[in-house]
Amino acid sequence: MDPTLAAVLGGVIGAALALLSLGAMMLSERSQTKVPVSPEPAVPSGVATVLSVLRSSAVVMGPEDQVLQASAPAHVLGIVRGERLVVDDLLTMVRAVRRDGEIRQQDLEIVRGRLGATQYVSARVAPLGSQLVLVLVEDRTRERRLEAIRRDFTVNVSHELKTPIGALILLADAVSEASDDPEAVQRFSGRMRIEAARLSRLVKEIIELSRLQGDDPLENPGPVDINGVIDAAVDRCRVDAEGRGISIVVKTDPDLEVMGSEDQLAIAIGNLVENAVNYSPDGTRVAVAAHPIGDLVEVTVSDQGVGIPSSDLERIFERFYRVDRARSRETGGTGLGLSIVKHIASIHGGDVRVWSVEGQGSTFTVRLPLRLDPATGRPTGSPIQEEPATTLTPTPSGQIAKETAS
Repeated sequence: MDPTLAAVLGGVIGAALALLSLGAMMLSERSQTKVPVSPEPAVPSGVATVLSVLRSSAVVMGPEDQVLQASAPAHVLGIVRGERLVVDDLLTMVRAVRRDGEIRQQDLEIVRGRLGATQYVSARVAPLGSQLVLVLVEDRTRERRLEAIRRDFTVNVSHELKTPIGALILLADAVSEASDDPEAVQRFSGRMRIEAARLSRLVKEIIELSRLQGDDPLENPGPVDINGVIDAAVDRCRVDAEGRGISIVVKTDPDLEVMGSEDQLAIAIGNLVENAVNYSPDGTRVAVAAHPIGDLVEVTVSDQGVGIPSSDLERIFERFYRVDRARSRETGGTGLGLSIVKHIASIHGGDVRVWSVEGQGSTFTVRLPLRLDPATGRPTGSPIQEEPATTLTPTPSGQIAKETAS
């Protein structure tokens, strides 16, 4: 080949290779700087953020009835499991909304767990775009329960008020007819005073329970000396105890304080001591004790009375429930005292328990959180110390004895 032609061909081939190399480099740089195209999200942007701040249980359903997004409350409520909506009634509403695009709202009952606990919910289902459906569920179980409590409370109050009011009407008629018999008038007027006192007490306890049964937090809680509360409760029953020869023995630890309302706690402990006195035979003993147990204080009230049947133990804290109605009429009981004790303990972050054996007596225990010492951050009250066994002998008739642990 001619040397000149060979040189020209070599130059052309070199230039072509250079151009190909430059083009490849430019394509490589362009591919590196090009932003990849993302697929369209299944759930519209921002929906997940909105669901996370909703108090309602929220679920976004896809076109194949699959769960695309669910808020935490939806999982807690138990309406979502994995990618499925497990409540058939809700699924039926979702399909109907997807079919015609109309918003639906319905109250439902959901049975949860092996024990079959029923929850009452309000469901609202609406379309979210062309294929997605939004489900909002509000748990109304607590509202339904409170509504039932108020309804039953009203019925019970009406029934309980009829008895003393009816008795007063009959006694008033009897007094009018026996106006010429001073002895009968005296007897009937005495009964009227008893029924009037019972009615007054019932109304007072109804008002007290109405304030407490909402379990609202205390407005202005302050330090409460448990020993002072017990002293007030014992003083409240002093006259009745003395009249029946019942001794009240008090044994407490010093410096026991809780945060709460002194008036309410005095009512609660006073109700327990009063019940113990009312349901104890004459000449017996009632024991009241208060000791710290860890970060709690336990206040116990024990009697040697008639006791409570085991079948009634679970119900004695219900409103208007009375084990022995005849005995309650005799003692003036309304069936609200223990319910008030339960609510006051609950409001103060504690609880109340009972142990009882028929014919041997009963022990009620109120447990409350001890107040924390601001300086140390530890509960107030001295620690429990081992003490030698002490035998408490009955005191003289009607004496109120108090023993304070040192």
